[in-house]
Amino acid sequence: MNSRIVVSQVASFTFDGRARALQVTNIAKNTATQRPLKLAANMALSVVAALAMMFALAISSAPAAAAKELPDFTELVDKFGPAVVNVSTKARASARAQGGLPLDENDPMYEFFRRFMPPDATPSPRNPNPNVPNPKSPRRTPKSGEEPPLRNLGVGSGFIFSTDGYVLTNAHVVANAEEVTVTLTDKREFKAKVIGSDQRTDIAVLKLEATGLPKVTLGDSDKVRVGEWVMAIGSPFGFENTVTAGIVSAKTRETGEFVPFIQTDAAVNPGNSGGPLFNIKGEVIGINSQIYSDGGGYIGISFAIPINTANETANQIIKGGKVTRGRIQIEMEQGGISDDLAESFGLPKSPGVMIKNVEKGGPADKAGIQAKDIIRKVNSVAVKNNIEVVRAISTKTPGTKITLSIWRKGVDKDYSVTVAEAPADARVANLGDKKADPKSPGTPNRLGLVVKDIGADDKKELKLGQGVIVEDVDGAAERAGIQAGDLILAFNTVDVKTAAQFADLVAKMDVKRPAALLIKRGEESRYVTLRADVK
Repeated sequence: MNSRIVVSQVASFTFDGRARALQVTNIAKNTATQRPLKLAANMALSVVAALAMMFALAISSAPAAAAKELPDFTELVDKFGPAVVNVSTKARASARAQGGLPLDENDPMYEFFRRFMPPDATPSPRNPNPNVPNPKSPRRTPKSGEEPPLRNLGVGSGFIFSTDGYVLTNAHVVANAEEVTVTLTDKREFKAKVIGSDQRTDIAVLKLEATGLPKVTLGDSDKVRVGEWVMAIGSPFGFENTVTAGIVSAKTRETGEFVPFIQTDAAVNPGNSGGPLFNIKGEVIGINSQIYSDGGGYIGISFAIPINTANETANQIIKGGKVTRGRIQIEMEQGGISDDLAESFGLPKSPGVMIKNVEKGGPADKAGIQAKDIIRKVNSVAVKNNIEVVRAISTKTPGTKITLSIWRKGVDKDYSVTVAEAPADARVANLGDKKADPKSPGTPNRLGLVVKDIGADDKKELKLGQGVIVEDVDGAAERAGIQAGDLILAFNTVDVKTAAQFADLVAKMDVKRPAALLIKRGEESRYVTLRADVK
C-alpha cells in the first residue's frame, strides 16, 4: 500500500466518520512502515482544516466589524433634532435691495462663496433699462404715503442653545431683516427678536419668548480632530430638518476671514446657514456658514464657524448687546515672513509677523514696540501670520496685559502691552504716496535700482521719517516687481535715510544672501526680497 492511499483514508477519517477510521487503523497495524506517513498526513490535513475554518470566520465577521465602525446618527437626531430650527426673514423692498449682492448675475464671482440663502433671497437680475418694468421681477408701486409690504427675504437655519429661548444663527441670515420667524420641528412658530449680531464672526443671537424649549449641548471646538465624523442639520433650499453627515476635512482653514473655519465634506447647501455641526457625541462643534462652490451648490467643501468662537461672541452679545475687541494699534504685513526674508534677516524657523506701522501714542508705541519689529509669539504662543496675531489680541478684554515676544535686529525680547478697546470699524490711517519727478535717471546699482532722496516737504506731507524714492528699475528689482515711484523705507532691518546711505548699503551687501527692501506703494507697505545680479 502506498502513501497516497493512506493519505486518502486519513482524509476519509477526518470527514466520513468512525467506520473508515477502523479501516485505517487495521491497515496501519499491518503496515508498520507507513506510520510516519500517516502521522504526517494527519498533521497536514489538520492544519488545512484549521486554516479553512479561520478563513471562513474572518469572512463572516468582516461585515460585522465594518458595521460596528460606521456611526449611527439616529439617536442623535432624535435627541437633538428638535433643538434645530428654521429661520425665515422678511423685509420691505428697500431693505431687500440693500441686502442684495452688488454684482451682475453674469459676473463670474456672483456665485462664488455665495451665502446659504434660497433663490428668492438673491437679487433679481438687473434691469438694463430702469424706466421699463422688469418682467422677471414685477413690483407693485406703493401709493403715496403707503408703506411697502413685507416680502420674503430668505431662509436659513439656527439652533436653540438655552431652554429660555436663545437661538444662535449666522449674522448674514438675519441681515436687513425687519421680521424674523423661527419655526420648530413641532411646527410651533415664534416671532424672534434679534438681540445683536457681529459681522466679523458672522454670528447673530435671537430671542424667543418661551421657556422649557429643547436645546443642544455645546462642545469644545479646540478638541476637534481631522477625520472624525460630523453631522449637519439644517434647511437646505427650504427643506426643513435635513440631516447630512461627513467628516472633518481640515481645521483652522484660512479663507481670508477673521474666523479660523472647520472644513468638512458634510453636504450643506443654501439654507443650511446657521445650522449646527455635531460631532459623534452629539455636541455642537461648529455653525455651518459658508461653502466653496462654482455654482452655488455643494461640491464637497463647506466651512463651519468653531463653536468656541461663536459662544464667546454670543455671550458678549447677550451681556452687552455688542462685541468688544482689543487692539494694540499696529499695522502688520499680510501673511507671514517668507523663507528668503527670514534668511536675509538671519531669523530662525517659524519667524513670525512683521510690523509695518505703529500708531503714535497707542499701546504698542507706549510699550516700546517699533515698526519693522517681528512678532514671534503672543502670550508664549507662536504666530505665523497677521490673522493669528489679530485673533490672539482681539479676544482680550480691554485693559488686559499681553506679552509679545519681539525679534529686533537679532535680539529676542518680551514686551508687556496693555490692550485697548477697538472701535467698531477700526482702520489704520491711510498714508499718501508720491511719484518720482520726470528726469533722466542714473545708472542702476547691483539690485537694478536708481533712487533719489525725498524732499523735506514731501516727507512732511507723507508723514515719513525716512526713505528714498525709486526713479528707475532694471534687472533684479524689475523681476521682483518694484516700480518707479515706490518708496524704499528700509534695507533689511536698517532704516534708509538718504540715497547715499542706500547706495553704501547695497555696495557692502553680501551677494550670497537675499536683500529685503521695505517697499511702500500707495497705502500698502511690504518687504520684497531680491538677490543681486552678480557679474
